[in-house]
Amino acid sequence: MRIIELHADNVKRLTAIDLTPAEHVQIIGGNNAAGKSSVLDAIWLALGGAAASRAITQPVRAGQDTASVRLDLGEYIVTRTWKGAKSTLVVSTPDGARHQSPQTILDGLLGSLTFDPLAFTRMNPNAQRAALLDLVAVPIDLDALEHQRETAYVARTEASRYVRSLEGALFAMGAVEASVPDQEVSAADLLAQVRSAEQHNRDRRSAEAELMEYQQTVARLEQDLRYARNALEDTKDELETMTPAIDLEPLNLQVADAEETNAAVRRNHSIRATQHDLGNARTAVEDYTLRLNALAQTKADALAAVQFPVDGLGFDTTGVTYNGLPFSSASSAEQIRVSLGMAMAGAPAIRVIRVMDGSLLDAEGMAAVLEMARAHDFQVWVERVGNQDRDQGAVIIADGAVA
Repeated sequence: MRIIELHADNVKRLTAIDLTPAEHVQIIGGNNAAGKSSVLDAIWLALGGAAASRAITQPVRAGQDTASVRLDLGEYIVTRTWKGAKSTLVVSTPDGARHQSPQTILDGLLGSLTFDPLAFTRMNPNAQRAALLDLVAVPIDLDALEHQRETAYVARTEASRYVRSLEGALFAMGAVEASVPDQEVSAADLLAQVRSAEQHNRDRRSAEAELMEYQQTVARLEQDLRYARNALEDTKDELETMTPAIDLEPLNLQVADAEETNAAVRRNHSIRATQHDLGNARTAVEDYTLRLNALAQTKADALAAVQFPVDGLGFDTTGVTYNGLPFSSASSAEQIRVSLGMAMAGAPAIRVIRVMDGSLLDAEGMAAVLEMARAHDFQVWVERVGNQDRDQGAVIIADGAVA
């Protein structure tokens, strides 16, 4: 279903026009501000309902009170009129029978009439991605999935940075010394042993001196022999109960080596703790990597289920892609073909597409539009600055009417 005849009065810049458009591509030409875009807007105003009213808030020509658009679609006659701020819509059959819910009828027949393929090619990548997502059904929330991916990526980056820090610290520490004990040596205990040994040795030297003194006393004082002998025996008994003299040199050496030993113990503990932390950090990196891979697979599975309107069309986080490359890398003709394919998606009953500002299309672009329109049996209305010498078959608008 396409437009067979178009009649419009006082719509935007138009005064009155009657058109019988071409089957597939109808060019609306003329100078700037002549009313070219008003022709395409009249089509949208007639069919688009509330969406068109929001986009075009002043449909009536300046200085006029009423306006009207009549579209002959073959199976339906669509007539929309405006009087002041109010509009009336009538959808009837060729024999005059009216439908009770006219806009509902049109909504069921329309496709993406507001989708301007040429405007799509000029959008920034993010806007193109949003427009494509509006046309296809994606079974998951891609924004939420991307947020999860970014969160996992940041966490993995932090974990990887911690791994590198621990690896550097461990490299600087060197290897664990197997000969070093697990616990630090108590220097205080060793010093206590030294003091105890010193006291013991002092006691022994004292006993030895006392023994000598008593021996001299016995020799010197015969008269005190009995007393001296008794004292001698007592001292002998005391000396015999004591252990041999303690060698202080090994204890002093242990005291001297204690701090070095303890430093090595602490170093071994630090190495083992860093090894433990490194293992945990590496495990965290592996876990985040698995999470990122799972998210990537979830996204890939979701996108694999999407039915794109054009073969080779897709998208990533930065925008729309075509055959795996950014959409902007495609040639002008390819971009036009892809954009028209998106506009034609869904096979609407009213097979009409508007291309605003078609002056930007070169000869190759216009050829692509004609090729696609014929191949898919669509009627494409193209607004272009120019005349019939430039575009054969163009309808030229001047001062709001057909020139």
